[in-house]
Amino acid sequence: MECLFCAAVAGEAAVHEVSRDGVALAFLDHRPLFPGHVLVVPVPHAATLTDLPDELVGPFFTRVRAVTAAVEQATAAAGSFVAMNNRVSQSVPHLHVHVVPRHRGDGLRGFFWPRGHYPTEAAALETAARIRAALRQATAVRTSDG
Repeated sequence: MECLFCAAVAGEAAVHEVSRDGVALAFLDHRPLFPGHVLVVPVPHAATLTDLPDELVGPFFTRVRAVTAAVEQATAAAGSFVAMNNRVSQSVPHLHVHVVPRHRGDGLRGFFWPRGHYPTEAAALETAARIRAALRQATAVRTSDG
């Protein structure tokens, strides 16, 4: 198989499995930020979140939520970091959600990249307007599809 995570789903790649059903497979990350770092992947191949079929979004994130609670409990974590990449910085082109246990003073500082500001209020308003327009367009396409 070309996709490492599809191979894991098929049982052809060795992983430390923590959960599996027809919707999602959850397993330990082989290079964890901290012990208990789990990846949750959808069983059918979807390269990114935008490729995940609508009917799987809710069930998939129900599994992510359950794994998050289990990771926090099992590791006695104070909280967790739950994240995914779409294309950029996505090491395996199969949707995967990182569930990382967090403890105060663990060394992670907020997000892992620099944060900035909009140069002007007008720039923020224009960005928000573009995103709203894209959402309206996406909603119209889904509505016309069925």
